[in-house]
Amino acid sequence: MMFRKWLTAVFTCLMFMSTAKAQLVIEITSGADQLLPIAIVPFGYEGVDALPEDIAQIVENDLARSGLFQPIPRANMLSMPSVEKDVFYRDWRLLKSDYVVIGTVEKLPNEKYRIGFELLNVLGQKPVQKHASIDIGPQNFRDAAHYISDKVYELLTGTKGAFSTRILYVTAEGDRAAPQFKLQVADADGHRPQVVVESKEPILSPSWSRDGRDIAYVMFRNRRPNIFIQKLATGERQQIAQFRGLNGAPAWSPDGKKLALVLSKDNNPEIYTLEIATQKLERMTNHYSIDTEPSWEPDGKGIVFTSDRGGNPQIYRLDVNSKRVERVTFEGDLNTRASMTPDGRYLVTVQKNDGNYHIALQDMKTGRVQILTETYLDESPSIAPNGSMVMYATTYKGKGILAVVSVDGLVKYRLPSADGDVREPSWSPYFK
Repeated sequence: MMFRKWLTAVFTCLMFMSTAKAQLVIEITSGADQLLPIAIVPFGYEGVDALPEDIAQIVENDLARSGLFQPIPRANMLSMPSVEKDVFYRDWRLLKSDYVVIGTVEKLPNEKYRIGFELLNVLGQKPVQKHASIDIGPQNFRDAAHYISDKVYELLTGTKGAFSTRILYVTAEGDRAAPQFKLQVADADGHRPQVVVESKEPILSPSWSRDGRDIAYVMFRNRRPNIFIQKLATGERQQIAQFRGLNGAPAWSPDGKKLALVLSKDNNPEIYTLEIATQKLERMTNHYSIDTEPSWEPDGKGIVFTSDRGGNPQIYRLDVNSKRVERVTFEGDLNTRASMTPDGRYLVTVQKNDGNYHIALQDMKTGRVQILTETYLDESPSIAPNGSMVMYATTYKGKGILAVVSVDGLVKYRLPSADGDVREPSWSPYFK
């Protein structure tokens, strides 16, 4: 039942978006030192018609992309069972596979499909996940595959998977002197991109509501920035900030009732909060410096933001109730674009050192800082809802692309696009 509700929500969102031509492509560049060997066997299917997608291949790609698993190549498999009674565990021990995923696809009379799957422990010769099944339409094969990937990932790592989540990003396509900007939404692996809105003027700072139903973003009109909220399911759009001067950097509060944003309507960029239902605006900072890039703490009690009040841009924390401000970052020439992992343990920033901009991770308990990336012009980090990965924008072969790094810095992959530059990523929450 939970899967059906989630699937309905995702499909409804897709129905109201126009199709985009370009798709992000996964290029894995590094993984963890010790990978868990796992075999994802092609799912059994006795139907005549070709299937819309290869579910086992999508699951294999998902798990490989996590940087924690080493899938066994299909060409090496000694057998291809689809149900447990046909599994010869010695075959998989010979291949040194610790786990095996098997499954079936059955065509139902109502034009739907029933997907069955199991996760087997080779050493223990028993199921970790006993046979489970889900019914889907032909357009939802990728959703079913990501769902299975999430299940396998959580069972074997103890951490909730994020393969069923989605990403927002901005592309700039066409003539570099006058590009067409598109705000797009896609699966977390870059597949099924859809255009949410497009404009001849820049689109910036996309942000997800905490239930994944709405987004906020900045779009220029007549060279002036304006903030919009848009419902993904219907495309209904509401302009919520068009004050004189800067209107920027919208960020949803954890309860979804407020936006933190940056306004310069009183002559200086300051952090404000806007209560969405009542449109009540409250000024949160009051300083002659530039305060910008707000991001909420997971419990909603604080906002981290960028300010140059100490000279160079660094990260500060604002207590929402008292409005007391304290500095958080001290390492690096500067730190910007902060956000916190869902557990509140780590702060992710863009840190500049020796002229290079890298993604950095600061432990909020110990203060220890780790540089996660090695590229030289990294920006706009966005954290996966399980806190395991960080997506960011960078430059590769002269083009703007998206890239992903794990919070331990070991796993890295790129998501280049065939058409234009890609910027401003935003990783979705889990869908309700």
